[in-house]
Amino acid sequence: MITTTNHRRRWLAIVSLSAVSGALMLGLAQPQEPAAPKTATPPATATTGPQVFTVDDVHSMALFRVQHFGAGQFWGRFNDIEGNFTFAPGKAEGMKFDITIKVESVDTANDDLNKHLRSPDFFSAKDFPSMTFKSISALKVDDATYDVTGDLTLHGVTKTVVARVEYCGMADMGRGPKAGFEAQLLIKRSDFGIKYGVDKGAIGNDVKIIVGLEGALAKK
Repeated sequence: MITTTNHRRRWLAIVSLSAVSGALMLGLAQPQEPAAPKTATPPATATTGPQVFTVDDVHSMALFRVQHFGAGQFWGRFNDIEGNFTFAPGKAEGMKFDITIKVESVDTANDDLNKHLRSPDFFSAKDFPSMTFKSISALKVDDATYDVTGDLTLHGVTKTVVARVEYCGMADMGRGPKAGFEAQLLIKRSDFGIKYGVDKGAIGNDVKIIVGLEGALAKK
């Protein structure tokens, strides 16, 4: 009799536990309340038209690359860059670039080579202290890429070139709106009267130029 009673109690406990588990599972299976939609983050800087940005010379630079002695690609840079650019995100209309680079700021991490590059063999820094790029037109390639046509003045010679320009972004991190671009173009230095080492192939004629620009929204 005691054994039968204990057996019945165990059986009732198992049935009760199964019922509770079933109820829990049924509750979990019920459709959940939909999560509240996330609020879209507004753009950092809303614009209604092209805006002017002043080049930040600390966070902007120009690089150049040329083949040396028919072997490696040699890189140098210019540290002093100034000017402004005008644009509205996603639009080619109104896009403009007016950039000046001080030739004296050429930097190869070697003092002797820097002096040689400033000499009449290359940039003739005393006679032509700066190179400039002034845009003429811009063509949108995609949402972040543009072909910008402009006049490049180097070594006292002006030629019309096309730079492939990538829009890097725009944001306000608490210090005012800033925007950035990276431009690339390929030139023949002999077209600008810089022919040292070209005839014997000691130094390449093709020069790749990369210009990284960061600008702050100009104050009105």
